[in-house]
Amino acid sequence: MTTDPAEFQATTFAFLANDPVLHTIIMSNVAERAAGTYRREDGVGHYVSVHDDSGAVIGAAMRTAGRPVYLGALPESLAGPVADAYLGVLTELNGVAGDRPAATAFANRWTDARDVTATEAKGTRLHKLGELTKLEATGGSPRPMTADDVQLAAEWVAVDFREELGGVDVEWAERHLKDGTLWFWEVDGTPVSMVGHHLPLFGVCRVGPVYTPVEFRRNGYAGALTSHVSARILAEGNHACLYTDLANPTSNKIYFQIGYRPVADFVDLVFTA
Repeated sequence: MTTDPAEFQATTFAFLANDPVLHTIIMSNVAERAAGTYRREDGVGHYVSVHDDSGAVIGAAMRTAGRPVYLGALPESLAGPVADAYLGVLTELNGVAGDRPAATAFANRWTDARDVTATEAKGTRLHKLGELTKLEATGGSPRPMTADDVQLAAEWVAVDFREELGGVDVEWAERHLKDGTLWFWEVDGTPVSMVGHHLPLFGVCRVGPVYTPVEFRRNGYAGALTSHVSARILAEGNHACLYTDLANPTSNKIYFQIGYRPVADFVDLVFTA
């Protein structure tokens, strides 16, 4: 275990890069923190690598400040030892997320040790883009984010990610402006949908956030803009992936129409006293 994301990156990325789509969450979070480009956080993260008898890395997990432990695609057999590692340094934890068998095994170890209850909060599905199909919307066109969009982007993303961002995060929007990784669909001069993506890491860009205000939904804006952003990612020689909420069949259907295909399912478990 280490609290240094750069050390964790040096230890694990050769292993994680064997499948940068499957490990996109861990790799992007760690890379941004190691580079010092992630937003300011209160507290430290704890990063765990698991090694076989020869010293080779065979698994990895992370817990960034104030967040649940994230196991990603960690094998179920390694979840117990990883839970023990976190039990040694954390007195409290708000949850765990990752591959269902591993997350469940981790939760069983944690709840037994800390006398708390684990409840499933959300199921997600990781998709990778195969053959792209461009979708059309009822009017409008895509455009990149401009400096005039910073406040709007910060307000829009806070609707779905307020807990994670801690409210309206202008710095988040400014980073996307600097990186050129946020796009709007605009109709008659009015922004109606927003899609962002992460910078490429080992040839993979993760699409998100995707947001359309309620009053502009059911016009195909998000699908058209996501397909536009996805096409740009492919044109630059990278792979595209994204996560969906399994409880939202509409978004899953739209992304399937674009060409995204399932890779793996994950679960979020919340711990309560």
